[in-house]
Amino acid sequence: MTPTTRRFAYASLPLLIGLALGALSTGGGQPATAALPPAIDGQALPSLAPMLERVTPAVVNIASKTHVAVRNPYFDDPIFRRFFGVPNMPRERVQQSLGSGVVVDAAKGYILTNNHVVDGADDIAVTLADGRTLKAKVLGTDPDTDLAVLQIPAEKLTALPVADSAALRMGDFVVAVGDPFGIGQSASTGIVSGLGRSGLRGSGFQNFIQTDASINPGNSGGPLVNLRGELVGINSMIYSPSGGSVGIGFAIPSNLASDVLRQLVATGQVKRGVLGVEAQDLTPDLARVLALDGAHGAVVTRVRANSPAETAGLRAGDVIITLNGKSVAGEQDLHNIEGLTAPGAAVEVGVQRDGKLITISTTLKPTELAVLKGDALDARLAGVTFSELADTLRRQGIGGVSVSRIAETSRAYAAGLRNGDVIVALNRRDLGGASDFTRLLAAHPRQLMLTLLRGDEAYYLLLQ
Repeated sequence: MTPTTRRFAYASLPLLIGLALGALSTGGGQPATAALPPAIDGQALPSLAPMLERVTPAVVNIASKTHVAVRNPYFDDPIFRRFFGVPNMPRERVQQSLGSGVVVDAAKGYILTNNHVVDGADDIAVTLADGRTLKAKVLGTDPDTDLAVLQIPAEKLTALPVADSAALRMGDFVVAVGDPFGIGQSASTGIVSGLGRSGLRGSGFQNFIQTDASINPGNSGGPLVNLRGELVGINSMIYSPSGGSVGIGFAIPSNLASDVLRQLVATGQVKRGVLGVEAQDLTPDLARVLALDGAHGAVVTRVRANSPAETAGLRAGDVIITLNGKSVAGEQDLHNIEGLTAPGAAVEVGVQRDGKLITISTTLKPTELAVLKGDALDARLAGVTFSELADTLRRQGIGGVSVSRIAETSRAYAAGLRNGDVIVALNRRDLGGASDFTRLLAAHPRQLMLTLLRGDEAYYLLLQ
């Protein structure tokens, strides 16, 4: 049966069920039987069961725990501590998160999931469809695409084949598999409702598949598959005014996820194409002041030195209206297209300058984030690798460094530092970037008090 025939057969499912129900009624008012017949006119009723039997062994449940040190204000009162016998130490609370994941390499035990499922976790348990529970380690995370790669011991695992998500069309049937609300492995069906969705709040680089297959809490990180049981996306988020599924879900395309997986496994970080400009939205008021036609595009406010933009001759005041043939409605579009274009790619930039439309050709450079080894900075940070913050965070006004790798045997790990933590201050002095972090540590402070961001919360962490 060809793919076209399979799609047609599944599209005819309601009709076939209706025919089957009609066939159950017998003449003379006889009651209908309780089960559908196995076939109608010699053809078996369509079912997703054979496909799901191949898919579900590759889908895993992920339970993560994060131990967070907290202080009650009363604990800082010495009289209160003395009276009630409270020891002078922070209390801990445990944050738990449930999600899903998919095995993409059975031999090496690689699992793709969402970054927000494991963000900052210090204990990650992966439960397989056969009931085995294994401890997982994080090989790398990419908050900008909300993806993470885990690894578990590779024994008798099943992996999903990965399809080319660029071949998806609006209207293709898809199935979301995961563990919604922790009730157990479940599947929901739908179609591809849209492609290339972006402009959603709270995410970095966006190129989502939109689907009406039900995605609920717990589905995050699970696979979106086609009717051949191939991975086409990683379920990531929903649009919902109520918190439950309303038929608008979003998945990260498998092509993007595969590229992130490859880079995280190889280097622990993801490099993206950089044009080298800072920009802002072109508003109608700004267009009027600059005497520009139209009211859409990204106005270049600064061209970085030694960047592809400088080499190509882009100037402050230019309005970028297209990049690589894609329309640029504003600064977010420019950032999104730029970040989703491979480093080293040749691109054409459509620019409005002095009332004229011109095209500028250039080649994107890869992002070069500074990497700092904790061993070289301070003995207390041995076993930790720090990276300069990604552009997405810097654009939000956040400065500092992020923890890209940390050894579980390290002193910092024992103190509570975790992979993905963003350090924004050292000894209560704000960090603008990696250079500030290096400079403050060079003074060899007696104690290290780190102010860090983990998810949506900020914490202090003390290293003696």
